[in-house]
Amino acid sequence: MAAFIVRMGPLLVLWLAVFLSGTWAVDRGNFKTCDQSAFCKRQRALKPGQSPYRALLETLELTNTKLTLQLINDNNKVRLLLELYRLQGNMTRVKINELKPLKPRFEVPDVLINDPPTEPLSLLSQDENGVVLSLGADSQWLIVSAKPFRLDIMEGREVLLSLNSRGLLAFEHLRIRKDTISYKIKNNVYSAWENIKWVFSSQVDPEGAEKKEETDAANELAEGETAKEDGMWEETFKSHTDNKPNGPSSISLDFSLPGVEHVYGIPEHADSLKLKTTDGGDPYRLFNLDVFQYELFNPMALYGAIPVMLSHSAQRTMGIFWLNAAETWVDISSNTAGKTVFGQMLDYVQGSSETPQTDVRWISESGIIDVFIMLGPTPTDVFSQYASLTGTQAFPPLSALAYHQCRWNYNDQEDVAAVDKGFDEHDIPYDFIWLDIEHTDGKRYFTWDPHKFPQPKDMLQGLMDKRRKMVTIVDPHIKVDSSYKIHNEIRSKGFYVKNKDGGDYEGWCWPGNSGYPDFTNPEMRAWWASMFAYDQYEGSMENMYTWNDMNEPSVFNGPEVTMHKDALHGNWENRDLHNLYGLYVQMATAEGLIERSGGVERPFVLTRAFFAGSQRYGAVWTGDNTAEWEHLKISIPMCLSLGLVGVSFCGADVGGFFKSPSTELLVRWYQTGAYQPFFRAHAHLDTPRREPWLFGPENTALIREAVRQRYALLPYWYQLFYHAHHSGQPVMRPLWVEYPQDTATFSMDDQFLLGRDLLVHPVTEEGGRGVTAYLPGKGEVWFDVHTFQKHNGAQNLYIPVTISSIPVFQRGGSIIPRKARVRRSSSCMEHDPYTLFVALSPKRFAQGELYIDDGHTFNFDKQKQFIHRRLSFANKALSSRNLAPGSQFITPSWIEKIVILGASKPSKATLKTPDGKENLLEFEFDASMSVLTLRKPGVNAGVDWTVVLQ
Repeated sequence: MAAFIVRMGPLLVLWLAVFLSGTWAVDRGNFKTCDQSAFCKRQRALKPGQSPYRALLETLELTNTKLTLQLINDNNKVRLLLELYRLQGNMTRVKINELKPLKPRFEVPDVLINDPPTEPLSLLSQDENGVVLSLGADSQWLIVSAKPFRLDIMEGREVLLSLNSRGLLAFEHLRIRKDTISYKIKNNVYSAWENIKWVFSSQVDPEGAEKKEETDAANELAEGETAKEDGMWEETFKSHTDNKPNGPSSISLDFSLPGVEHVYGIPEHADSLKLKTTDGGDPYRLFNLDVFQYELFNPMALYGAIPVMLSHSAQRTMGIFWLNAAETWVDISSNTAGKTVFGQMLDYVQGSSETPQTDVRWISESGIIDVFIMLGPTPTDVFSQYASLTGTQAFPPLSALAYHQCRWNYNDQEDVAAVDKGFDEHDIPYDFIWLDIEHTDGKRYFTWDPHKFPQPKDMLQGLMDKRRKMVTIVDPHIKVDSSYKIHNEIRSKGFYVKNKDGGDYEGWCWPGNSGYPDFTNPEMRAWWASMFAYDQYEGSMENMYTWNDMNEPSVFNGPEVTMHKDALHGNWENRDLHNLYGLYVQMATAEGLIERSGGVERPFVLTRAFFAGSQRYGAVWTGDNTAEWEHLKISIPMCLSLGLVGVSFCGADVGGFFKSPSTELLVRWYQTGAYQPFFRAHAHLDTPRREPWLFGPENTALIREAVRQRYALLPYWYQLFYHAHHSGQPVMRPLWVEYPQDTATFSMDDQFLLGRDLLVHPVTEEGGRGVTAYLPGKGEVWFDVHTFQKHNGAQNLYIPVTISSIPVFQRGGSIIPRKARVRRSSSCMEHDPYTLFVALSPKRFAQGELYIDDGHTFNFDKQKQFIHRRLSFANKALSSRNLAPGSQFITPSWIEKIVILGASKPSKATLKTPDGKENLLEFEFDASMSVLTLRKPGVNAGVDWTVVLQ
């Protein structure tokens, strides 16, 4: 620690002394509550049922693509423009903006993958109270009520969702500040000119008088404001003052969800999967922040923000996507919140007619209302709908799904070589070793410490010789140093974020005084991408990938440890687009890794900050967690929440970043992490070393086994990510996604599914001697993947456990491919054979898939070079058939073994191939477990074949 602190300025040393010392806990005083956020406090003070907004039905216009309608605030006469779109795929888009803003309001770019295609709306009826529109299929209607303004989406006679039903729509219009000379001059001139225009316009325009009335009312409202009233123009938090040249600009809208008791999503929060009601406490906050050792089970903002919420009931799943990148708060209330199980039963017995309902209110500091309502009706439909808007999970290189070894920091090239050797000596596979900030020359990114890493290419070549890889960190804060090429180029090109006075914005981060590149500028992103070229990033090679940390952005001496809101990105304040910054950093970095290979190789980029659409560019992790059992537990709902909103490639620091885990906690974390999508161990600089072999031979063996289980299952993981990339379906998913009518699953977040076919219930209790896993599905059967014991579905199963136990079950009716020959890296296993595990079910035929490509290029997409097979077991025959006739790929891998669970003993097993050949297969049958093992089919994994049991 001392070595790197010495190189920093005295003020930063003082800050670090405070930041990195003490009780290893977040200082909540560094971060705002709703009461300390002026716009949140103002908006939350509004009372339901008093909406001033009225729809001006005479302004309605209907075209082939949208409906437009003006709304008026009867209190101040300010008009808004409502736009309604019916989108393909059973979605509705609602946009609300000022009709005539003083200046444009920010609308989020680069998140939607295209302009969503529309379908025509048709007007069914209209009177003075409102209009009724058809949404097309399934008898869906959209009702616009005029006074007060309200939207209802219905299916038949059932209300699916209502907007502004509680009257909490609020839109703070842009205005000129009254207590300035320029305002008074402008206002006098403007008023005189408006009076002149009114004299003439009112003679020919019957609306002229009304327009003047609206303008006068808006000016009167501005005149009545004091300079600091409710923080409208200026706001102070701790020692930081936020000047607001545009004044108040916040927006709010409420949604009501009849029949709904369970809502999910809006990551990132260290909380349960099912979102809690916020009555009596703070709303959930979405504002990307560097939160030092975050607390659990509260709605504080963390590193990322995805403004997407899913609602689920036994009847329907829906989604709300609030496309706004400013600081956002989300209030949740429910008419069933707080009722005990007994109270709910009493309601049922007494025939209570109260329909469960969840009400949600979104509050953002600036921008416009732009919301997508995804009407499902199934979970799969909602995932597809959201993917059609923001894209799908990037398809990672296969090696990125393997194990990653990291800490802050591996000291030098010799240290890297020693750790690499240690994995081989202890027979533990790994694919990536990571270097944190200390590998650079004085925290100058894109460089190497000349003393500790003098020959980076030799180091990388040594890893490449073993078919392994490296990740280096590249953060978006740039050391202000006239001898640093990166800084000089960014400054000379004018690519830094600016402060409110027009100079380069600077703040403290790891290098000391730092500039922050403006990644919202596409020219800046293109330049940044070019810096990853092999001739620019000296010492880099094709087996080196990238980690973007601190990209909220983190500013150690900034308000709430982030950038000032009045910093400027071109014409826009950071206030308007703050939550986009991390997405843009990862976007530019991923593009750089693609460009350096000429567009051939798939990138791998890990980011800490994220927004809607970040799934298109790589992986995320849950940030700086702690070596505590509760942090192990919370990693499950945190990753489940991310998966529900498109980000499948999620993981947590195995072992915990802060503090030192007990050996039991470390082992259990490896066992859990091995079954989560992103599998990386990481640790803080001040913690003792914790490579897997440093805790005695027994614990080394336990960790080795967990890692080897991960590697054996890589074919299944890869197949799941292929589907996530193509369809948007989450890799790691809550049980209710596959069992949407099973209410017992709706609040579960201590177990999960991988795809449809593997159920995992990690052991996350200290000293745990057993877990109770819920096996869903009436009529289903589940097989323990370790013992092959069969269990019936729709039951809570108590499972005794030891320190070696990882409770995992395969669903009956599924076929899962594995590779039994685990080697030192996934690339070394590329051409190894497959073992198929076939789990039979009395309920259905068994089915599965096998997906194979080269594991690292875009050839699967651009040239259709892949193998995709359908595996089916029906009528005592197991077959493999081509799912992609237009694809072309050749693999030397073959089918080595077939294990059939729940089988009966055959008299013989015959392999049939397309050339007409038939071969008898050797087999073994375990009558006690009903397990049939077919040995050495020897058939190529990419061709048609059938095994017939007789």
